[in-house]
Amino acid sequence: MTFCTLAGRDGGTLGLRTERGILDVARACRLFRINAPTDIHSVIEGADCAPLRKLAEKALNDRRGKRVLVPESRARFGPAVPRPGKIICVGLNYRRHAQETGNPIPPVPILFNKYNNALVGHRGRIRLPTKVSSQFDYEVELVVVMGRTARDVPEEKALSHVFGYATGNDFSARDLMRATSQLMLGKACDGFAPLGPYVVSADQIPDPQNLKLATTVNGEERQNSNTSDMIYSCAQIVSYCSRHLTLSPGDIIYTGTPQGVILGYPPGKQVWLKAGDRVVTEVEKCGALEVTLV
Repeated sequence: MTFCTLAGRDGGTLGLRTERGILDVARACRLFRINAPTDIHSVIEGADCAPLRKLAEKALNDRRGKRVLVPESRARFGPAVPRPGKIICVGLNYRRHAQETGNPIPPVPILFNKYNNALVGHRGRIRLPTKVSSQFDYEVELVVVMGRTARDVPEEKALSHVFGYATGNDFSARDLMRATSQLMLGKACDGFAPLGPYVVSADQIPDPQNLKLATTVNGEERQNSNTSDMIYSCAQIVSYCSRHLTLSPGDIIYTGTPQGVILGYPPGKQVWLKAGDRVVTEVEKCGALEVTLV
């Protein structure tokens, strides 16, 4: 199944992607008088999905269904996972990206973090902190969404703890990243973790190491690669993280970006992102995630 979070006046509510639009689960529950989980975190934590399948079937076959199906073009998306307990990110995890930035292949995954203030949904806006930074950059990333508690899990069992996958953008302020030896300041500003539109269940992506990734800025292609270029696979990352801290359902992991970021350009050709730019990051099977800079 493919899930999303629909933004509304009272916060986010669960959406389910169907062949005829996105099912607003909360509205469908009221219309068809069926109890089902109405929050993606409930689903991630193991809620019974049978009622969701029943709701989708009713919406697609009942003439009243159009009341609870939202065309994707008109949907208002929140962050696909709105309340992760942890947002873990991996740096320098693509071979060609390490090469373009002049860095050696890291001997272990390089980890840093973001916080929930950084989350923003599809078609959201990132308000650039121009008082403290001027070097803004994009990073398309495959995001792992944890579904089961993982503590010291071996690599061969790691993916069985994954609920699904999503498209992310590890938005970055490069000058703030270089201000100290720690990356966090340039990674955790408000809106710097776009996520969505969807969370695709893991059964639909049996091999996360063979997915295309791409970024466009104002329609111009900037990144075009494949997760096969990862230095550390999703399974290795989950296993490595779980050796050091417990991963919980709903935690998310940004797994690194491929070559093509502005930081990798020669200094004379680095034209940083600015207000008005439209950035689209896309991961195969997970969808295209669009944000506008303001």
